[in-house]
Amino acid sequence: MTVRAWRDEDTTHAQQWWAGYQQTHDLTARQGETAGIDPVQGRVWFGDSAQAIAEQAAADGVRTPLYFVRVGRDYYLRKGGRQ
Repeated sequence: MTVRAWRDEDTTHAQQWWAGYQQTHDLTARQGETAGIDPVQGRVWFGDSAQAIAEQAAADGVRTPLYFVRVGRDYYLRKGGRQ
């Protein structure tokens, strides 16, 4: 099965789904966990890593790429320069 490429609209849709999810759910206990958002259906998975979430989504039959973010942050991973 072919997985389609990620598009800029996917990022926008996933961020919109995530903003709505945060407004309707208390995520206090999930601070620091990874969230994976399906930009097409808006489904959200939580786990310790992007890999763990990708496995959960695949087990649920989801084949679209997911958007990942760390709960309590606006990013999943930031790469820093060497000091």
